[in-house]
Amino acid sequence: MRRLNPLFEDMPTSIFEEMSLLASATGAINLGQGFPEHQGPPEILQLAADALLHGRNQYPPSRGLPVLREAVAWHYNRHQGLSLTPEQVVVTSGATEALTAALLAVIQPGDEVIILEPAYDAYRPLIERAGGVARVVTLTAPDWRMIEADLLAAITPGTRAVVFNNPMNPTARAFEADELAMLAKTCVAHDLIAICDEVWEHIQFDGRRHLPLIAQPGMAERTIKIGSAGKIFSVTGWKVGFVCATPALIEPIAKAHQFITFTTPPNLQAAVATALDWDDAWFEAMRADYQRSRDRLASGLTAAGYVALPSQASYFLSIDLAASGLAPDDVAFCRRLVTDHGVVAIPLSAFCEARPGGFVRLCFAKSDATLDQAVARLGLAREAMLRAETHG
Repeated sequence: MRRLNPLFEDMPTSIFEEMSLLASATGAINLGQGFPEHQGPPEILQLAADALLHGRNQYPPSRGLPVLREAVAWHYNRHQGLSLTPEQVVVTSGATEALTAALLAVIQPGDEVIILEPAYDAYRPLIERAGGVARVVTLTAPDWRMIEADLLAAITPGTRAVVFNNPMNPTARAFEADELAMLAKTCVAHDLIAICDEVWEHIQFDGRRHLPLIAQPGMAERTIKIGSAGKIFSVTGWKVGFVCATPALIEPIAKAHQFITFTTPPNLQAAVATALDWDDAWFEAMRADYQRSRDRLASGLTAAGYVALPSQASYFLSIDLAASGLAPDDVAFCRRLVTDHGVVAIPLSAFCEARPGGFVRLCFAKSDATLDQAVARLGLAREAMLRAETHG
């Protein structure tokens, strides 16, 4: 038999799969994968159920239900001041599918695409599967700022695009206005397309509001904006995403999309269309609830002797192993944590080409009882590891 595609044949099992299997085998508390413990807002679940029973269940339009495309355009006008039309919106089966369609539409073989690391682990294989070459700009803890000199150093005559994740998974960073202005200036100067993964746009804390790159000067014609209803409404399993761009960019993306998943379940689309029009109070309450969970986990970790990095957005926060008095091998820490102490976490080195160690990501989108139990186990784990290092 001829060899299969080496890109996937030689690819190691992801750290998410490894840790999830360990969690299932051991019954560990899973703070690794980024999904809420609850089932999602009852109101949106009822909307989806009603649409399933009483709406159409045959193929909807490939680009998405018109009512949802209209709702997405209006939602971004209301919350971010963007002037989008329904014709500039395509509904996808999740944000990762939107990212895939965008990369396939933009990249030609040999094109270079800049990614900021630590980076969501799907970026590199999707770029390479589309025929591109990933070029890395490394961000540094604890502030994870985007530095202009580093960005410029990564650009060559072959650079076609940059994938920009804001807010950023896994660092839980929301980029500042000056960083967006710098990135926009760079994209315009070097004729780059920005593929913006903005799935955490609504889950930002401490009064922050999302700053979309597409609103920067010169960026409306060169930005592909990707959002996720699964993240906005805490129903990650629904896999309802949307991609927005100028007509010149959205047309090839729509054509790529029709040969990937073609469409997305119509009842879920209908429910999301209604929910996007919920009043501001709902979104404020959702953010406040996640912020409270963030603070609960952070304070518990501090009391247990850990040093937690700031979490400005997303469901995640990270701990600094060295600052917490522990060895900086984050992979070894996570494996021991799940096998010996029953908590799943994700090493940040899994999101980096150079695999620097020292930081571990935890998901706080869990109940108070789960977070408290996890913190107790993490405290015992730190004590045990400190003893082992002292007597090792």
